[in-house]
Amino acid sequence: MRVLILNGPNLNLLGTRQPEVYGSTTLSDIEAMCRAHAPNADITFEQSNHEGVMIDTIHSAKATQDGIILNAGAYTHTSVALHDALASVELPCVEVHLSNIHAREAFRHHSYIAPVALGQIAGFGAQSYTLALDALQSHVKATT
Repeated sequence: MRVLILNGPNLNLLGTRQPEVYGSTTLSDIEAMCRAHAPNADITFEQSNHEGVMIDTIHSAKATQDGIILNAGAYTHTSVALHDALASVELPCVEVHLSNIHAREAFRHHSYIAPVALGQIAGFGAQSYTLALDALQSHVKATT
């Protein structure tokens, strides 16, 4: 399985940004955990604070990936453009959040990603990513 794991704004600060909400695990730790969890997967791990770069990365995935795991950060709640990019590439996508966005501020309860995702995994910290890898792998196997 070829999978893009794409992380959005402020996720480069994991480990130091609001550890009471996001934990002390860094994005590099999460990448290593994902690679160890799925050693046979071809994982491309990216992070950007820029919406346009994320859209370009999603567009490029159409020709090179079997699926996408996306933690769009705050763009989850604001970006119609990311929604449209995901819909355009027609790749299976799992939406991921470290915290339980439904137990937080009301503005975090709405996701523009959810309607174009297979599902959403939220609230399990760094383990959300490995759960997403398992879900995506099961889906890809079932559809090929």
